[in-house]
Amino acid sequence: MSRLKDETLSIRTSAEIKQLIRSAAERERRSVASMIEILVLEYARAHGLKTNCQRDESDKGGV
Repeated sequence: MSRLKDETLSIRTSAEIKQLIRSAAERERRSVASMIEILVLEYARAHGLKTNCQRDESDKGGV
């Protein structure tokens, strides 16, 4: 599923968290940015979170 990537996100984190993200990305053969997207999407799926756009499409019989 292709997504328009028109937003920038900058975060500050500890060296330990940064290394964990890098390790996870390497294991999955992904970039750090891609790994973070996957982690957020998986969290959202597991907890039933949806964006306003996804809610609107659901109301129309879409996603």
